[in-house]
Amino acid sequence: MKPSISGALAVGLSSAVLLGGCGSQTKTVSETQAPADTQATSTATQPTTSTASTAPTSKSPGTGADGGTPAPSTTRTAPAPAFTHQETHAEGVSAAAELVRARGYTPNSTAEYHAGQTLRVLVGTHTGSADGYGQQAFFFVGGRYIGTDTKEPSATVKVVSQSDTEVTLAYPVYRKGDPLASPSGGRTTVRFQLNDGKLTALSAIPSADSRN
Repeated sequence: MKPSISGALAVGLSSAVLLGGCGSQTKTVSETQAPADTQATSTATQPTTSTASTAPTSKSPGTGADGGTPAPSTTRTAPAPAFTHQETHAEGVSAAAELVRARGYTPNSTAEYHAGQTLRVLVGTHTGSADGYGQQAFFFVGGRYIGTDTKEPSATVKVVSQSDTEVTLAYPVYRKGDPLASPSGGRTTVRFQLNDGKLTALSAIPSADSRN
């Protein structure tokens, strides 16, 4: 007995459904497997990227928050600025002589100024003096002006000797009626000493009347 046409159609449809189901299942497995492989690859490369980005940051010298050694080292070894040398040079005899002139006196001899000493001196005569009298000693410490030997000028002042922290000056001693050129009292010496930044006369300075 031959199968009916409807039966044959039913069998054919069932086979097609089964084949379609199998094909769909195979496709589903294949699509699911591909993302799994991609995810695995992405996870494996992530540490490599992280390591590469953090390595230079952790090992870069002198750029961390705690400060590197290159910057302080450069500061310590850098030469002194040019203006420092110019300023020190300006504190020499030329600047000292200019200061004396600015106070109305003319330096007698710039050779008296010893730049190698801590205590330095320049004797000046009142500018415009017709007879050469009216003198004062100007003292400097390390190139810094600190003052004069006396408040009032003397007829003459002479540097007798000097060392690093001491200067000895000689003053004329006049008696009543003595001409300026011939002090009958001769000369008296006074030693000035620098002590703890202060200049002190180690003996009495003659009065203004006896010095003129």
